[in-house]
Amino acid sequence: MPDPRGAVNEVRREFWRTVRSGLGVEEAARVSGVARRTGQRWFAEAGGMPPLCLEGPATRRKLTILEREQIAHGLACRLSYRVIANGLGRHCSTITRELRETMRHRRSRRVGYDGSLAGIDWHGDWEYSPSRAQLRAENAARRPKPTKLAQRPRLAAEVQNRLDRHDSPEQISQRLKMDFPEDEEMRVSPETIYVSLFVQGRGELRRDLHKRLRTGRAMRKPRRSVGERRGKIAGMVNISDRPSEAADRAVPGHWEGDLITGTENKSAIGTLVERTSRFVLLLHLPHGHGADAVEQAMAAAMSLLPETLRKTLTWDQGVELTNHVRIAAATGLAIYFCDPHSPWQRGSNENTNGLLRQYFPKSTDLSGYHPDYLDFVAHHLNTRPRKTLGWKTPEETLREILCNPPKPPGVAMTG
Repeated sequence: MPDPRGAVNEVRREFWRTVRSGLGVEEAARVSGVARRTGQRWFAEAGGMPPLCLEGPATRRKLTILEREQIAHGLACRLSYRVIANGLGRHCSTITRELRETMRHRRSRRVGYDGSLAGIDWHGDWEYSPSRAQLRAENAARRPKPTKLAQRPRLAAEVQNRLDRHDSPEQISQRLKMDFPEDEEMRVSPETIYVSLFVQGRGELRRDLHKRLRTGRAMRKPRRSVGERRGKIAGMVNISDRPSEAADRAVPGHWEGDLITGTENKSAIGTLVERTSRFVLLLHLPHGHGADAVEQAMAAAMSLLPETLRKTLTWDQGVELTNHVRIAAATGLAIYFCDPHSPWQRGSNENTNGLLRQYFPKSTDLSGYHPDYLDFVAHHLNTRPRKTLGWKTPEETLREILCNPPKPPGVAMTG
């Protein structure tokens, strides 16, 4: 008799595959053949991300009681693990993992620290019991299971306090290792924190703590592959033609740029990030973010930099850079354009834009910010220690580069 739960899970897999393809929740529910409210409930309960148990196709993972009885029979006949596995149509590792779990739960002193099965006699006191193994597996599969934060109130309180201070889940996870080096109970992964914040009904952390994250979202947003279609900009040069020195970040002066936009994309702030040092410049665009406004702001910002820091600029294929030829002539920058829907080709800029949302929230009018505030925010980011810079600040890194410029390859030094 087919398992009805398997059919339901397959429908949910189809729902999440459709969501990830770029369709909305309501459309995904329709495609999957479930009610709109059912799709909305699945999406909200999972915090906007597909449950791990539904990732990928369904697989036959769990051993049945009949298979466990066949394992016991094979052990009694002193068959090898591989022969037993072949008889069940399973991989040999499935059998060794089942027996290793049995050993672990029996807490035997005769098992080596490496969990080896070599030399173990599975007869007499060591006889493998299918019924006990089945009961153990059923107990382990019971849901909901108590989570790490629910079982460790001291850890949960520490995580909650650090979230209140606006620390990110990754910062919390890494700092706990440094602040409690001898206490294994004070360990938690960033993903555990995110799940506790976003998935409904968990209850380990206060529900309002998601507001302390930089995004401020109450649930995650799947990455969508369907994007805005744009016309091709005349005369643009693809990123594949960018010099290799820009790609390896060894030489300063190569920049990545983009816009962060406000309510209904009616206002914007330009962002420029130097690839080697992660130094940030912000472009004030109070009267719109059309091609002419971006050209003027870019020329003004770049004129403040020495020529050694004006080599290339990488941008996406946004129409705001239609005047790229004039910008290149005014600033001395060689301008390159990313492939469509490829934000990772401007990774430093994408990361910086995420940091900037802490100061410039979405759904706000960005044209109202004074240029002095933009300078304040840029200074704050440029004096912030960065992991990728060995915990130096972008300002310190850029100063070191300018004081000790890299020597051109192939130049012999004479005394």
